[in-house]
Amino acid sequence: MIEPTHPRISTARQCRLLGLPRSTYYHRAEPILADNVVLMRLIDETYLAHPYFGSRQMARWFRRQGYEVNRKRVQRLMRLMEIEAIYQKPSLSRSNPAHRIYPYLLRNLKVDRPNQCWATDITYVPIQGGYIYLCAVIDWYSRAVLAWELSNTIDASFCVRAVQQAIDRYGTPEIFNTDQGSQFTSAAFTQPLLALGVQLSMDGKGRCLDNVFVERLWRTVKYEEIYLKSYHSLVDAHTNLAAYFRFYNERRPHSAFGDATPGETYRETLPLAVNA
Repeated sequence: MIEPTHPRISTARQCRLLGLPRSTYYHRAEPILADNVVLMRLIDETYLAHPYFGSRQMARWFRRQGYEVNRKRVQRLMRLMEIEAIYQKPSLSRSNPAHRIYPYLLRNLKVDRPNQCWATDITYVPIQGGYIYLCAVIDWYSRAVLAWELSNTIDASFCVRAVQQAIDRYGTPEIFNTDQGSQFTSAAFTQPLLALGVQLSMDGKGRCLDNVFVERLWRTVKYEEIYLKSYHSLVDAHTNLAAYFRFYNERRPHSAFGDATPGETYRETLPLAVNA
């Protein structure tokens, strides 16, 4: 998509037109051994199916399937991918004490209109020679993907861009739900939302099901798109995921809405939400 030798449009302008930060385009991640890339994809697939597997159980699982791996290697790759087993953490486990944690607001809450609650999360996406990260913002009621961003670094900035993109296109939600990851508890992420009067909600520690619709989105996009292809680069991943999210929002029927699509469901009831 980027043509560095284009005679009239500079690389910087091409990046701006695509909404791609120049630092992301120029960044070249350290290459990862091919067998580690394969193992990381296997870890990712297994984690989606069994999120309670820690590094020990994951290593046992792979050894039973004929892979020569030890726990330390699996543990190192899981840390690299920033995933960990879902289990009840001890009370001594704390997020960054400088970051405020907000209470979970969605328990027993009836979400019955678009823009009542949005949610976001980050997941790992394998590419040739390494991996990148995907952040998506969804409307909790309709399951529509309102905005998304890719990055080869897992800091708050690309999450902030995704949220700002969603707000620019669709307005402001009443509640915004995230997990307790440092990207989402940072002032760079929380302060713009608080300034707009948005109520912040955060999952309980180690409770992935508190953000269940985002977890279901990751499973869907990985099994229907990411695992069926082998992305060569961040730009290649961006092109393919853009096409998939258009399909997901506008053409893929959802059983929860009588076979309507997430995009149709979002737009259908939006006037009621705006006038409420």
